[in-house]
Amino acid sequence: MFRAVLVLVTVMSFANITQAADDSEIITDDDIPRTYVGRAVCSGCHADVNEAYAGSHHDLAMQHVSESSVLGDFDNVTYKHLGETFNFYRNGDRFMVRTAGLDGEPEDFEISFTFGVYPLQQYLVKFPGGRLQALSVAFDTRARDAGGQRWFHLNPDDAVPPGDVLHWTGPNLNWNYMCADCHSTAYRKNYDAATQSYASSYAEIDVSCEACHGPASRHVEWANNDGDAIAEYGVDDDYSLAVRFNERTGVSWSSDPETGTVSRSTPRTSSREIDVCARCHSRRSQLTDQTDPGDPFMDGYRPSLLTEGLYHADGQIQDEVYVWGSFLQSKMYMAGVTCSDCHDPHTADLRRPGDATCLACHAGDRYATSAHHFHPQESLGARCVECHMPSKVYMQVDARHDHSIRIPRPDLSVTLGTPNACNNCHEDQDAKWAADTLKQWYGSTPRGLQGYARALTAGRSRASNGSRMLKSIVASSGQPVIARASALTYLGAYPDRDTFAMIQMNLNADDALMRLAAVDALAPLEPRARVLAIASLWDDLKAVRIAAARTLAGYSGEGLNSAQLERLNRGIEEYIEVQEFNAERPEAQLNLADLYFDSGRMAEADAAYMKALELGPQFVPGYVNYAQMLAQQDREMEAEAVLREGVEKVPGEAAIHHSLGLSLIRQQRLDDALEPLATAHQLEPQTIRFGYIYAVALNASGRVDDALKVLEPIHAMSPDNIDVLVALITFNRDAGRFKTALDHARKLKQLIPDDAGVDQLIVDLERAAS
Repeated sequence: MFRAVLVLVTVMSFANITQAADDSEIITDDDIPRTYVGRAVCSGCHADVNEAYAGSHHDLAMQHVSESSVLGDFDNVTYKHLGETFNFYRNGDRFMVRTAGLDGEPEDFEISFTFGVYPLQQYLVKFPGGRLQALSVAFDTRARDAGGQRWFHLNPDDAVPPGDVLHWTGPNLNWNYMCADCHSTAYRKNYDAATQSYASSYAEIDVSCEACHGPASRHVEWANNDGDAIAEYGVDDDYSLAVRFNERTGVSWSSDPETGTVSRSTPRTSSREIDVCARCHSRRSQLTDQTDPGDPFMDGYRPSLLTEGLYHADGQIQDEVYVWGSFLQSKMYMAGVTCSDCHDPHTADLRRPGDATCLACHAGDRYATSAHHFHPQESLGARCVECHMPSKVYMQVDARHDHSIRIPRPDLSVTLGTPNACNNCHEDQDAKWAADTLKQWYGSTPRGLQGYARALTAGRSRASNGSRMLKSIVASSGQPVIARASALTYLGAYPDRDTFAMIQMNLNADDALMRLAAVDALAPLEPRARVLAIASLWDDLKAVRIAAARTLAGYSGEGLNSAQLERLNRGIEEYIEVQEFNAERPEAQLNLADLYFDSGRMAEADAAYMKALELGPQFVPGYVNYAQMLAQQDREMEAEAVLREGVEKVPGEAAIHHSLGLSLIRQQRLDDALEPLATAHQLEPQTIRFGYIYAVALNASGRVDDALKVLEPIHAMSPDNIDVLVALITFNRDAGRFKTALDHARKLKQLIPDDAGVDQLIVDLERAAS
């Protein structure tokens, strides 16, 4: 089954807010009331900080519409995109857009808020039910000579009709869920699933002081020197702030003149600042909005690891991942660097311009020379970030740097297809040229810190040699913890004694990412192995607890005592609460449905699957998982109907065609199954399973030559895939092609050298081929 995890994606957006700073809700921390007081109160003492902050990206993250806040061209401008038309105009003091609404018919909409300032600005429209939606067309605020001062579509290559999740009226451009938690202060979503409406609130419209420092009422009382307050709360080094960022206080950095190694004067013992930044600058799913800055990061969020589709196998950014997961891979993070070592959190600018940021620690006479970078001074190739922090453009115009701060590895581009900084500029050359050039410059192939690309590649493809490489990364304290955790999640596909020992050890790891990954690694294993997660139900962090509860859902309870059973039930309730917090999303409904199904709560599972498809008619996992549940209840005809509906709604999605083919096979309709299985393989030829199953079906239909034509390219693409090799051996043997079968059997022997069955197979084939 698909396992749905809600993930923050990049779209900026708002709702009908009624709560202001002076009456914001009471937040309780350690039974001591704290309230949000607002930036105006903070600026009474911190005028210098307020002045630096004014006009920053944080300050202008979201604004009410006004002559000064709107940067786009509303002078009766029409923008067209693949069947969509947007006319931007003024109606007196109002900023308007005429475009297709929910029903596909053109309507006039008033812009209520702006979102962002540079390099693009988006515009938000109020809808009934407290929703705020972001237009899918944004304004490029860069200078005209830089390509800006124009309207552009966020999905330039795709038609996005009404009803599509990426249409501006759809769920993926909804501010309440997608954007507000990071672009306003003390945001509370307040979604009502019964009415499918929001009563969202915030303390301040933008990213203000308390978005990072937390609710400041006690600090204000301390600053006012209120005798009663001091008597009640006391005076401490944190000035009664909810969060004080003092990790850099008294810290200096020095460089070893012999090695160039830079070290911190005292080790960083806290990740407080990085965790606060991670609340927004990470790819994560939100578990609740009842946490505040300074609360443990993974009590409110579940961060993504180096997941396929989000990161390349070597950890470089692929999808929009918002810095944190990249930075955790860096040598700088491991050395104790924090965000504010380089960035001014109040101006949202670098503390020093350009390369001066790097050279504040790294000696210029060692690194800012052609002897190091082999490029002409002052050229683009001589800049630190071009080689070590290459950028990728998101939202069409927003270039963002990879914060894993790595050495370019074109040699990995040659072997694994990962990108490299060299060929970002030298597009007329190939990766081998770049790899050879680096080797010539430095005398050997530069390796750098990050050494997990091959292991994660093997884990993603479930390669037969993956277990050894993954275990090596998990056990390596010299590798970034996010990479070790990512490797650990793949170990569940390689169940053996050493795997179980490694998972069990990391269930008690000091680092929360390792504990979470250990729980996830148990998920694909049999119930007796998954019961190891029981202790994780007592974890301090919500993200780990609910992962453990989900892993154990449906467990019979055999061998558990009353305290463990009670804790398991509470963990499942907590997991359900998280999904209900995100109840407007089909992913959350699917999570609930799968949980209910695994727990034997079939009526609730049925209802949740249907709700997922109601909320997301294009949501592929909803069709696939619902059909699997129906099939397991001997409701195969209903499963087929669900899948055919899915094919009609999203005909270009291979997984639905593949599942339909499997449903028809289960109904003994092999000939009917071949068409959807072929379609799935054609849509996603890189997906090994789709091609493998199609080939097996072709062979079962007596079309062995066609089956082999499908399997051979798959084997070339994934030579370590044992299932594919076994199929090639079997099909060729049964067709009397013993020599070809023998060749494949010998390849299989190399992958599993200690298997007696393979030895006997080779003997039999040698006899048959002679």
